[in-house]
Amino acid sequence: MNGTLLCSGFAGRELWIYLPASYFCQTIDYPVVYVQDGGALFRDQLPVLEERMRRRQLREVIFVGVKPLDRLKEYTPWLAQALRSDYPDFGGQGQAYVSFLVEQLKPYMDTTYRTLQGADHTGIAGASLGGLISMYAACLYPAVFGRIAVISGSFWFQGFLAFMQSAQFEIRGQRIYMDVGADEGNGKSNMQQNMVANNKQAYAILLQKGFQDEDCCLVIEEGAQHHGACFLRRFPYAMQWLFPSTTSRRPEPVRRKENA
Repeated sequence: MNGTLLCSGFAGRELWIYLPASYFCQTIDYPVVYVQDGGALFRDQLPVLEERMRRRQLREVIFVGVKPLDRLKEYTPWLAQALRSDYPDFGGQGQAYVSFLVEQLKPYMDTTYRTLQGADHTGIAGASLGGLISMYAACLYPAVFGRIAVISGSFWFQGFLAFMQSAQFEIRGQRIYMDVGADEGNGKSNMQQNMVANNKQAYAILLQKGFQDEDCCLVIEEGAQHHGACFLRRFPYAMQWLFPSTTSRRPEPVRRKENA
């Protein structure tokens, strides 16, 4: 690893902060991506991410991994019944969590580190329920989060697609990357069986709202299931699509791209 990975605490939460290789050699400011689940998506992929930065395929960015206090509560936007009787119900504290990111954590990062503070330089990313809450944040704070990565987003969550229909996006400023494995939902008998169909519907909603292909995409990975290894494999590509180096063109999707 060429950059610096820091583990620290803020407001009772564990943070993992990655500073790119040039951070202590230059005086420039950097984009920031807030990543759910303690930043496992970037921490386990730093060699790949740094290689893309070195090759000028990906901009140097600051990653902030935020560990949830209770992901079934904080990553769900409203109360909902559990999918299984042996699981607790979804706690619906998503609005409070996203408000914490915007009103407390982002100001802390912006005053402590050299960050680019505009929405076009501020990203949010997550997988599964972490992807769901990232899209929710994009809906609630479109002027704050301009780069959104939703890895296998849990769009089966009750009422969320209807919420997206009514949400206000910054269509001219936001860029949204979505992906899902083609085999996700196979073998499920609950709402999760609709993973692929619901991701397609969420993408269709964005197109209906006016997003164009260059600022919104859905990548479907053939043969991939809802699994952490699949999330990790696609994360560097998601970052490169959202934050291409100024000297490189944004890559075309390496797998199938849905247009409707």
